[in-house]
Parts: sequence; C-alpha cells; structure tokens
Amino acid sequence: MSTNNTTGLEALVAAYVAANKLKQNGSAAGLDNREDESLHPRIEIPYQAFPKQKEFHSCRAKYRLFGGAAGPGKSKALLMEAIVLATAFPNVNTLLLRRTFPELEGSLLLYFRRDVPRELYRSFNEAKHTVTWHNGSTTRFGYSQSENDIFQYQSGEYLFIGVDELTHFTLRQWQFLTSRNRCPVKNAFPCMAGATNPGNIGHAWVKALFIDKQPAAGMDPREYDPADYAFISARVWDNPIYANDPSYLKTLQQLPDFFRRAFFDGDWSVFAGQYFTNFDPSRNVIRAESIASEKWWPRWISIDWGFEHPAAVYWHTNAPFVEGRQRRLDDSHTHGYGCGLPAKNVEIPRAGVAGPPIDDGETSVGARLQTRPGETEASPLQKQMPGAPDGSPLQPRATTITYREFVEQHLAPRALAAAIIERSRDRDGKLEHVDAIYLSPDAFAHRTDESSIAEQMGDVLAASGLPRPVPADNDRIGGWMLMYQMLDAGEWRIADSCPELIRTLPELVRDSVNVEDIAKRDGDDAADAARYGLKTRASAKLPRPPREQELYERVTSNDPTIRAIQARKAELELPGRSRVVLPRWARWPGRR
Repeated sequence: MSTNNTTGLEALVAAYVAANKLKQNGSAAGLDNREDESLHPRIEIPYQAFPKQKEFHSCRAKYRLFGGAAGPGKSKALLMEAIVLATAFPNVNTLLLRRTFPELEGSLLLYFRRDVPRELYRSFNEAKHTVTWHNGSTTRFGYSQSENDIFQYQSGEYLFIGVDELTHFTLRQWQFLTSRNRCPVKNAFPCMAGATNPGNIGHAWVKALFIDKQPAAGMDPREYDPADYAFISARVWDNPIYANDPSYLKTLQQLPDFFRRAFFDGDWSVFAGQYFTNFDPSRNVIRAESIASEKWWPRWISIDWGFEHPAAVYWHTNAPFVEGRQRRLDDSHTHGYGCGLPAKNVEIPRAGVAGPPIDDGETSVGARLQTRPGETEASPLQKQMPGAPDGSPLQPRATTITYREFVEQHLAPRALAAAIIERSRDRDGKLEHVDAIYLSPDAFAHRTDESSIAEQMGDVLAASGLPRPVPADNDRIGGWMLMYQMLDAGEWRIADSCPELIRTLPELVRDSVNVEDIAKRDGDDAADAARYGLKTRASAKLPRPPREQELYERVTSNDPTIRAIQARKAELELPGRSRVVLPRWARWPGRR
C-alpha cells in the first residue's frame, strides 16, 4: 500500500508532535497505547499534504479557517487533522461536521471510507457514524440540519472540532461548539477549524472573524481575540491535481460572475446568494462632509428597536434633483471604501457614534453645490441609469441621503429617545426640523411597564419638539426591492459616517425558502432600520413641498437673464402665493 503518494500515520503524528513541540513516548505520541502494537504493523494512508495543507496542519491558532476558493483540498485536510489528533493522544474525542447528513455522506464520510484503511482503526459504528481508533480515541461524523440540532453535542468534549463548509452554519452554532472544545489530556491543545468557500448564511460572521479580524455582528467585543484566529487562504492552483486539469479550470471560469469570483478567485466581497449585488461603495457611498443641505430639505428618522439586539437609528434627507447638485454628489464618492480604506481626511465614527450634523449654512450650499459653468455633458450618474423609451437618460426627481447613524445595545426606550434628541442637532446646536419618525412595528406592541416602547419613546421625543414615532411599513420584500432599485438608479446615497450600514448591506443573503426575501440573521438591524426609512417614506402621503424647494427646482440656469425669467415665472405660477420672496441665490448666478 505504500507509494510515493502515501504517508504513514506515524509520520503524520510525528510531524504534528514536532510542529506543536509536544513530548512523545514511543514512535509517536499516544500510539504506544494500542492493544498490541505487534498486531498493527505500519499502515500507509493515501495522503500527501500539499504546501497549503501543510501550512494548515502546522498552524498553531486556536481557530483556523482553510480555503476560500474551490478545489485546494479543504475537506481532506479537515479529515486528516481529526485523524492525526485522535491518534496522537489516547482516549480523546474529535468531531467532524457538515450542515446536513447528505452533505456529510457525500464528502467527509466518503473520504473516510475510501481513503482510510480498515486496519487503521478498531471499529466503525455505522449507526452513530463514530470511528474508534486503536488507542481508544474516537472521531465522530455529525451534522446539524436545524439550528437546535447542534445541542446534541452538548454532553461531549472534543480535542478537535472540524466544520466543513463553515459558512453554512450560524454564529450561534459556532459559539456553542467552542464551549465543547476542551480536553483534559496533558499536552493536548484543544482547537477548531473550518473549511469553506465564500457565501451562504454564515458568510458575514465568518468573514468578520477570520478575514476582517473583528467581532462579528451580535458578538460581544470582549469575546473576541484576533490572535486566536488564522486564515489560510488557498485556491485551486494550490492543489496540483486540479491546477493541471484544464477542464476543471475552464468549468470554474465559466461560472456566473458571483460564483466564479467566489469559487475561482476566493473573493469574499461577493458571493452566491448575495442580495445587494449592485451595492458599489465607489458609487453609492459619499463623503459626509460633502453633504450641504438647505434647512427646508425634508428630514426623517427611522428606528429598528432592540435591547439585547442593538437598536439602529438612521437620519435621512431628500436632496431635490438639480444637475449641478448631482454632479457634486457624483464627485463626492469615497473611492477606496470598498478596499477597507476610509475616505481621505474623513474620520469614520465607530458604531454607536452619530455622524456629523448636516451643514445648513447658505455659504456652504453656494460653495459646494454651484453648477459648473459650461458643462452640458451628462453626469456619471445619468450615464449609468437606464434610458427612457426615446433613448434619453432618465433623471431622478430627488436623491435620498442617509447621513447619520446610531447603533447601540442595552438602551431602555426613554434612554434611546434621549440619545436620538442629542444627535438630532445641527452645528449650531439647534434641533433639526424632523417631520417624521418611523419606528419598527413591534415596538408598538411590546410592553415593559404601563406604556408600550413606542409610547415611552414618544413622550420623551415630543417633550423636546420632535414628532412622536409612527409604525414603519414592514413590507420586507417590497422594502428590499425598493432599496435595490434606488441603489441601481443612484437615488440613494449613504454617507461614510454610517459604517454599520455600509458593512451590512453587501453581506445580506437571500432566504433559502423565500428567495424574494432576505434571510434573517444577527446583525441585520442596520439594514432593517434603513428599510423602514426608505419604504415608509416612499409609501407615505407627504405634504406639499415647501416653497423654497419648488423654487429651487425651477430656477436652474446659470445665465442671469434666463434665471430672472425662471424666477418671475415661478413667482406667477406657484399657487397660493401672491408674492414669492426669492432667495439671493435665485436672483444671481453662482449663488446656488
């Protein structure tokens, strides 16, 4: 059985022992505990670790993630890691998991039955899918199809837990498994490992812990130590078998774009099942300091209530469409945000800290939103938008800007309302004019004392001059689709002072049962709050816009004569106004 492509179990164990600097007795640690060493001659197993697999086996991190792309031998490495550790120490347990039994049977169990010689272990229990090795250790093959199936492992303790396709599992399941990762055997180092491609329901938390090296959404930051986590990136090129298989490489390259980027490139920024595939930070995210508003711009607030789950609050405004203004928005993108770099000279506040107040100064508006003389070419936004039936570009009537964020946990209703009031002020400390506050519908039903959450918040908000909250439109499917369409048309911009929302949107995935909806998960509070703000506002019956907005939309020319004509025409046509007092910028060019 011994060939150039096989490796002795003792050699694998010895390599592990050497890498981990453990003491050993006999030819390999733990192997001297066999029933009768003479009855079990040296057995070769068909496993020759590739360089990336060797890197995985020798890594000393408590939690390891192996892979990223398809084909580098991830599942086989997990299986061999479990075998090595089970045979390196007597009377220990190891665990290998997939999400469903068919997946388990088609991968880890298949590799075990095919590649591990029968002479290498004492027995295999087909009913329990558990291997008993000659030194008394075990390796269990398991699965956790439902969220709560993971609790079947509650009574066990495992030296090693390997999870194949880790992104198919939830953060809650992973966190529970960490509590089972323990071993009383001296010199044994309890550890866990996952192997996976980008995508699926666990993409966000896996990416956070292993790729971005930060706590996952819904995780207490005190629970996370980045030194415990290691990512061993591997692609198909790292497997000599598939690297020299042009047919398989061609198959991967011909996959749809998101599959190809995930499985061939190992790209964690896009993945199968992603809902907002059109979210592009270089196009949809703008610099907070570039936003210069008028006092008459409508503003509203949207809230997703939570206590154990974070409460998420967003401030929105509507910028009426004017070509010069749109050019400024097009030029204010944070072009490196997608690479993890904040906009130049902009401090990105952490979650829970409100962004900067919108500047209401007239000078700032004139300086920042001035139409550029002599420009007639369509803006970048217009070029990207779908055309009208006659071939001309469609122009949005207004741009919704989400400009401020507040995300915080463990705030009582009245304390949350006070925090909203504190952050709803302009640079001069004056309370912004907010015409509506949309609150998640569940807050109107939950009772913490004699009043509902909405009533408690409303009392505090109303006392300060802000409106009482009204129930938000909770049409999930319609809300997600509206957000998608607004992103696509360039009608929704997000300030870079909203980092949680920017981080959350590209991580949302479609629900496996209802593909038109987004799968619920920990950490989606920011997206829900934004959805409340956009969907409720779109379906609300709004009052007539203020006279300043109507005038602003009518007086658009740079030519002084034409501006005077437009202003006079607006003065005559605006109903209900016997005399319209024109702002300074409406009477002279260059004052917009």
